[in-house]
Formats: sequence, C-alpha cells, structure tokens
Amino acid sequence: MIKAVFFDVGGTILDESREFATWADWIGVPRHTLSAVLGAVIARGLDFRQTFEIVRPGFDLEAERERREAAGRPETFDDEDLYPDARRCLARLKEQGLLVGLAGNQPAYAETILRGLDLSVDVIGTSEGWGAAKPSTAFFDHVVRESGVEASAILYVGDRPDNDVRPALEAGLKTCLIRRGPWGHILDMPAVAERSLFRIDTLDDLPDLVAHHNAGHSSPASASAAGVGRDRPGQQQDQ
Repeated sequence: MIKAVFFDVGGTILDESREFATWADWIGVPRHTLSAVLGAVIARGLDFRQTFEIVRPGFDLEAERERREAAGRPETFDDEDLYPDARRCLARLKEQGLLVGLAGNQPAYAETILRGLDLSVDVIGTSEGWGAAKPSTAFFDHVVRESGVEASAILYVGDRPDNDVRPALEAGLKTCLIRRGPWGHILDMPAVAERSLFRIDTLDDLPDLVAHHNAGHSSPASASAAGVGRDRPGQQQDQ
C-alpha cells in the first residue's frame, strides 16, 4: 500500500524550458542550439552540465550563477513554470490522506521558492539542503526518514529512469516514471521503466492510479488506519 508520494522537481512538476532559455541568453548562444546540445548530452548519458562545457569550454556553472546573481539576473523559477497538472495532482493526493513531498536535485534556494508557491505538500527537500544528491542511496535515505514510513510504502515520481527510477527502486521504494521533458522523451531504458509500478504521460492520471492500487491492497485494519498524510503539517500500471 502507498502511504507517501514524493516527486522529483525539475522535469516532473517544474517545466525547465524557461530556465534553459535564460541560460542560453546569458551565455550568448541561440536557444535552439543549447536545446539541441542538451538533447545530445542526454542521449549520450552524460551529466547535463556538459551542455555548457560543449558550447563554452571551461564554463564554471557555480561561478556563472554568482555572476548572474550579481547582475540581477539570478537563476530562478515561479508559479508560471509549474506544469499545469502539478497543483491538481498534489492536491488530489493530499485529499486521499497521503503524505506528499517534493525531493529533487536542486540548489538550496529552490526550497525557499517552492515553499512560497503554497503547494499541497508536507515535505520539501533539496540535494543541497540534505547534502546528498541523486542517484546516491543517501538521498533516498533522507526521503524515507522524512516520510516517516517504510521505504516500500513510498512512491517516488520522476522523469528520469537513470536518476529517479533506478536508484529509488534500489532503495526499496515504489516508482512512477513520467514521460515528459528532455530526459523523459530521450532517455530510453526499457528494463528500468518496466520495473515501475506506474508509467504515465500526465500527472492528472496519478491520483486515480494510486487510489486504485491502494484499494486493491488495503485490509480492514489498514483502511481504518488510513490518513498518513493528515498526521503531518497514456498510462500503465504494473502489478
């Protein structure tokens, strides 16, 4: 039975199109060029930061973030960058009495922005804040601790089979792979995808899938004890 649902951030609830566009403008390359290079980097299984190194050899991401901050053009996002189905999905899962969280490889400032968006979530964690990044086991150890439930009762939702689904499965979590964004469309890892409990194209499908799964796996005792989330302030289902 699923008692907690955690979501990756970038590419899953957050559309990163504008973020990469602002980076293209900052470093002075056409947006289409940066997008094409990013796609090639993903297809080759490289770290996304190699995108910047290819178009600007010697590129220092952290130094450039500081320069953007100083220039009044910081790396940021807001409500407009959320995928349209994100709020609906989070709210519907909370209505089921589940604990809902966000946990992704993000800089610390992202946590502050996410909290300001007033999303229907109980937990928000970032790799920088936790001092552990995906795909490390330590990252998912944090997810389990924050959830307050056993690993097998957590569903982790992400767009990347390599960085989200595979390590979450290895940590004992259930997984949902969403097919969208650059990684979701380019990175093809069938053996990993097939191990996901759910595979979806939109977050609008997830609440009903979770409800159906829990209805089929609940016992009278677990049904009466439901409400984990209340205790704390396209599609395929695989059996």
